[in-house]
Amino acid sequence: MHFLDQAKIFVRSGAGGPGAVSFRREKYVEYGGPDGGNGGKGGDIIFETVPGLNTLIDFRYTQHFRAQRGMGGAGANRTGAGGEDLVIKVPVGTQVIDDDGAVLLDLVKEGQRVTFLRGGDGGRGNASYKSSTNRAPRQHGTGWPGEEMYVWLRLKLLADAGLLGMPNAGKSTFLNAVTNAQAKVGAYAFTTTRPQLGVVSHHGREFVLADIPGLIEGAADGAGIGDRFLGHIERCRVLLHLVDATADDPVKNYKIVREELELYGAGLDEKVEVVGLNKVDALDAADVKKLVTKLKRASRAEVMPLSGASGQGVDAVLDRLSTAVFAGRDKPAEAQSDETKTWSPL
Repeated sequence: MHFLDQAKIFVRSGAGGPGAVSFRREKYVEYGGPDGGNGGKGGDIIFETVPGLNTLIDFRYTQHFRAQRGMGGAGANRTGAGGEDLVIKVPVGTQVIDDDGAVLLDLVKEGQRVTFLRGGDGGRGNASYKSSTNRAPRQHGTGWPGEEMYVWLRLKLLADAGLLGMPNAGKSTFLNAVTNAQAKVGAYAFTTTRPQLGVVSHHGREFVLADIPGLIEGAADGAGIGDRFLGHIERCRVLLHLVDATADDPVKNYKIVREELELYGAGLDEKVEVVGLNKVDALDAADVKKLVTKLKRASRAEVMPLSGASGQGVDAVLDRLSTAVFAGRDKPAEAQSDETKTWSPL
């Protein structure tokens, strides 16, 4: 399945049906009078989150969504049928955003159902216009129009922990080792071109880990794959920052990624961070110890040596991630930062 995390669609709720102009005419009923019924209400536009969806790919092929119009009223004071609501099914974590970048809906719970656009009310039939001075009204309402607008859908994956680092830091290898994911692994940059999710089961606890495509210097300005996928870790409670111990300058690589997080904003640089010095199985113990010391000075964060390929140090890292995730489960991840990331479509 192709991954798509943003799409623009047009939505319009149904217009109300027109009221009827009708008069009661029966042989033995004198002065039957007006009996035109009201029109039916138009259908609403409703967004609903459903399990099993993790992409917005369906909206690449269908971009226009219109709810049904209300039916017209009829004689004998019969009200027209209401138009059917249109339910748009989206993945959990979807945001509905207007063209100015303002978030209109943030759908973060499974089964969440929100009426986004309300259908127009039906028009009045002529029976409702009857008065002591207007015994035979012929006016009627045509029905209120529905609402319509273009909106952007943006998917922000719901993960407890985020996995980030430079290209080839070993993120996909680590994800495959600790989850049931099957992320692509290769000896070249940007083997991961879209976010990957995996469920970690560790000592009776489960949490979701998201692997974000590698960041390089200038990602905030669009270099490499850019920073568009960083939105998927805005909801994470903890970040595991993997640093390649075999790189020419691991400390410089760490600082580059941290700078991109600060430029992106949205509080990513303020989240709990665990630095994983990866691929330590390729170095001797003395070199690993030196690198750990240097990274501690540069990051002021917890630095843990590991190897995703051999499994060395992985359990200790998972212990730390699990502790951080479950310590924050009572506090919504969105509430950890008051900063709002200005969003614009790519």
